[in-house]
Amino acid sequence: MFGRRELSVLVLRDADDIVRALREALEGAGEAERPGLEAAVEMAERAAAVPDRELRARWVREQRASVGYQGPDDESVHAVKALRQAQPGLSLLSAVQLTKDAAAK
Repeated sequence: MFGRRELSVLVLRDADDIVRALREALEGAGEAERPGLEAAVEMAERAAAVPDRELRARWVREQRASVGYQGPDDESVHAVKALRQAQPGLSLLSAVQLTKDAAAK
């Protein structure tokens, strides 16, 4: 029997942990280390602020590029096929939805 398949894509990120570790290092840093650590904190905070949908779209584009796809960032059959070629375990439903989401970004 065929059931409804749910799209489950989980975005894992360590940026919050990295920001916390950098801030801790900054607390005990000497004057010479401070500018570099402050810049690193700012970069990590920007990375932590990127929305999950943007990370998924970036991942989709990277996966398609890994198999040589150079077509438009659209919902075409070629874009979906390239994603599934890069990730053979990805269901058609998931590949279509991820491709749509990446094109909407």
